[in-house]
Amino acid sequence: MTVQQLIEAKIRTALAPAHLEVLNESDRHAVPRGSESHFKVVVVSDSFRGQPRIARHQQVNGILADELAGPVHALSLQTHTREEWEARGGEVLKSPLCLGGGRHDRRR
Repeated sequence: MTVQQLIEAKIRTALAPAHLEVLNESDRHAVPRGSESHFKVVVVSDSFRGQPRIARHQQVNGILADELAGPVHALSLQTHTREEWEARGGEVLKSPLCLGGGRHDRRR
C-alpha cells in the first residue's frame, strides 16, 4: 500500500468523509522522483461540526501520527463541514509554490 493509499484509508475509517482528496505534491519539491513526502488533504466531514480549524487539524494530525513521524514531511490540510464545503462551491485552495529547495530554484 502506498503512503497516499494509507492516508486515504485511515481518514476514511476515522472520519467517514463526505468528500476526500489526498494529493501527492511531492513532485513540486526537491525530493527524488516518485517520493511520497508532501501531501495536500481536503476532507469534508460532519465530525468537524462545531470545531475550530486548529482542532480539526489536530484531529487529522492525530489520525496520521505514524505517517507524520515517518515518511510524510509536509501535510497541508483543508478541513470543512458539508455546509462549509457547499458554501465555497467545492473549491480546493491552490498550494503555494515551493519557495526553497525546489529543483528549479537551485543555484549553480
